[in-house]
Amino acid sequence: MAYKRILTIQDISCLGQCSLTVALPIISACSHETCILPSAVLSTHTGGFSGYTVNDLSEDFPAIKNHWLKEGISFDAIYTGYLGSTKQIEYVSDIFDSLKRDDAKIIVDPAMADNGKLYWGFDDEYVKGMRFLCSKADIILPNITEACFLTGTEYKETYDNAYVDELISKLKEICNGTIIITGVSYNSDEINVVIADSDTKKVYVHKKISKSFHGTGDIFSSAFVGAYMQDKSMFDAVKIASNYTVECIENTIDDESHWYGTKFETAIPSLVRMLEL
Repeated sequence: MAYKRILTIQDISCLGQCSLTVALPIISACSHETCILPSAVLSTHTGGFSGYTVNDLSEDFPAIKNHWLKEGISFDAIYTGYLGSTKQIEYVSDIFDSLKRDDAKIIVDPAMADNGKLYWGFDDEYVKGMRFLCSKADIILPNITEACFLTGTEYKETYDNAYVDELISKLKEICNGTIIITGVSYNSDEINVVIADSDTKKVYVHKKISKSFHGTGDIFSSAFVGAYMQDKSMFDAVKIASNYTVECIENTIDDESHWYGTKFETAIPSLVRMLEL
């Protein structure tokens, strides 16, 4: 069993089951040392809540990085999620260069858009910064919308395999590593996760659940990172992360009071069994 030190950089939504509040427990459940660098602290996530508080922690990044350098701290993997500004992207790029071990994996989830739209507060300059960050990654995990923004491709709600192949081709011009596009849907029954590197393309298909939940992208990415760093193959890590995410949704879908996230905690025993730890 592998035991790796993984740094994840994203925000803390104190309530909402997304970002660091899922990444930390999920990656830890995969038997890794999980270190965190919070990009911001929010009272809740921004989807469906009003009046939430936000404390941007960007200016803490340089001092934290310098302290870690002084202590000789480095990481086997660095995984980024939601980053709040182009300034944070610049700081994170510097952290990639300074704190990763020689064989470390850089995994970027360009969490900036969904359903054809950028998240609130993001603009073309942010997309440009995220494109640069993806260029430094070994693995990127965009959804269809994020893939479109990264490549300057028109977003379509209905598309075919050729459209996805075009996105992959354009993403390969940005990232020399592995591209994993989530949320690829050609029909109402199935979701595809497409895995592409320099010379291969594989697809994992799982069932589609019509109801959407906040934070499922973070759940998938965190479970993928945890599984992949346990030396699972890329395809097996995607399979485990997909099946785990579906189970999290299934454990929540009948509880209308739990609209703000998924009960991912209830499926952690299944995740551990899938990992065969």
